[in-house]
Order: sequence, then structure tokens, then C-alpha cells
Amino acid sequence: MNAAQAQTSKPLNTIQAVNLALDEAMRTDPNVILLGEDIADEQAGGIVGVTKGLSQKYGTSRVRSTPISEQAIIGAAIGAAIVGMRPVAEIMLMNFTAVAMDMIVNHAAKLRFMSGGQTHVPITIRTMTGAGFGTGGQHADYLEAWFAHTPGIKVVAPSSPADAYGLMLACIFDDDPCLFIENMPTYWNPGPAPQPGVRIPLGRANVLRPGTDVTVVSYSRTVADCVAVAEKLSKEGVSAEVLDLRTISPLDMDTVLQSVAKTRRAVIVHEAVKAFGVGAEIAANINEHLFGQLKAPVGRVGAYFSPVPFAKVLETEFVPTPARIEAALRATLK
Repeated sequence: MNAAQAQTSKPLNTIQAVNLALDEAMRTDPNVILLGEDIADEQAGGIVGVTKGLSQKYGTSRVRSTPISEQAIIGAAIGAAIVGMRPVAEIMLMNFTAVAMDMIVNHAAKLRFMSGGQTHVPITIRTMTGAGFGTGGQHADYLEAWFAHTPGIKVVAPSSPADAYGLMLACIFDDDPCLFIENMPTYWNPGPAPQPGVRIPLGRANVLRPGTDVTVVSYSRTVADCVAVAEKLSKEGVSAEVLDLRTISPLDMDTVLQSVAKTRRAVIVHEAVKAFGVGAEIAANINEHLFGQLKAPVGRVGAYFSPVPFAKVLETEFVPTPARIEAALRATLK
């Protein structure tokens, strides 16, 4: 057992889990390289230290701090991927993916299709987001629906350190581009250790809590709130099944439909703005396949249709709160 594997015997947070996965991937495959602003150890291994220690271990030829240019980061990653590398490109904040949108959706996601399957682009784009630090309207949006709407790119949003580790490994060794979304406010929350070297298959949801009365579908940060609300309602005799999607695209609708066919009620929760969001796609699929079997309309809980507020009191109310999740579940159960 190496040092990285030994570390996984104790609880760790998401920063440590992602660092561990990157370390594992770089040790396994010399073609894995990292690109991004301030990611080398000379710049402290990123703004929260996710890549700390890796440039010292693998050298700055494989852990490259880049200029502040999202287009250059993604363009370099695409070029490296085409010639056989497996780049992990960090776009510091998810809002900044908009700067490189053309490179991501018109090049990375489409080259496999436009080459008749001859050219793969195995890049992983790491990015963080999430309201809670008063960073305002240009730094904390969840924009996963933009990318899930694009054929050719996989969208991943872990809710725990162990999932972050296993899903990151799966993304790095997938032959298609993957967008890996890390939630900044939960970076330091500890969780159970992952199994060393084990990859979590993309496109497979996780039933975190079995239940029979209502299905709650979520991903990323809001999963923990959904579990907490489900536990609270269980004291009143309500049995809520909580599904963690883990991967937004490809979407594991089979697991969702199996669960909702059993409970006949569903509530979908995500931090992204509710309008035009992932929840709408899931609700439409449930209605399409289970129309006539449902006991209540499908509920959705998301952020309000607004930029992320700067004022703390507004920011707190902007995202789905446990109270709003509970209210949606109670309305569905009626």
C-alpha cells in the first residue's frame, strides 16, 4: 500500500479526495497532465489547495500553472488530448467556463462526431461553484444544464468526498470530455474514505436512502439537505427514497423511473436556477413514462430566477433551503 492509499483509511474532505484521485491517476498513467491557473506548488497548489504537492511530485511539465486565459487552458487541453494525453484542465470558477464555451461545446464535445469516431478528446474539466461565500452574481452559478444540453460531453457533480474520488478517476480515464463540478461551500466537509483505485461508473445513480412514499432526486450539495429532510420526516412515518444522480449526463433515468414507479411521487432538488433546469428534464421524463401512475404532480425545488445575490440574507434564501425542500415534500405527499 502506497502513502496515498494509506491516507484513504481515514475520513477526508473533498479537497483531499480530489487531490488523491489526481495523484492516483498521474501515478497510473504518465499521459495524465494538469493545467490551470495557480495549480503548481509555487502558487500554493490552487486557490484552495486541491493540487497541492502534485507539481513537486510529478514536476511542472505535468502540473502546469497557466496564464489567466480560460480559452487557452481548454484549447491546450484539447490539443494535448488529440495527440494522446489525458489532460485535467481547471477552470477556477464555473461562471468562467462561459469564456471558453466555444472551445468546450464546439470543439471538445463535437470532435468525435465530426471525425467519424476517429478522434477522441479525453479531457476532464474541473471547476468549482456554489453560493455561500458572498461572491456575487459572476462567481457562484450552477450552469450544468448548459453543458448537459450538449451532446458529447459528460457532466458529473459529486455530493461526497468518496464520490468525488471515484468519479474523478472515472472521468480522467473516460475517452470523452467530462465536466467535473465541485461544490465550494462543502469542500471542507469530511466524509468516509473511498476505496483506493475504485472508479465509480459514470451514468449510474446511487440510492442513498430507500423509501416507499416519495422519491427525492438530487445531486451535488443539495443531496445532504435532502437526506436530512428525509430523516426528519421519517419520525412522522414518512418513508422518502433519496437518489443521488452523481452524473447529470448521461442521466440514469432507469433508476429514477424504477424508484418513482414504486413511490408514485417525486420531488427534484438542485442548487441551479429552477427555470429551464435539469429538474425540468427529469420531470418531463417521469411524466412521459409514468403518466397515470403518479399520485401527485412532480415537484421541483431550485434557486430563484435571479443572479446569485451578494447580500448574505438574500443569498441564503436564493438557494434551496431545507425548509423549502420539506415544504415541497409535504405538498407532494398531500
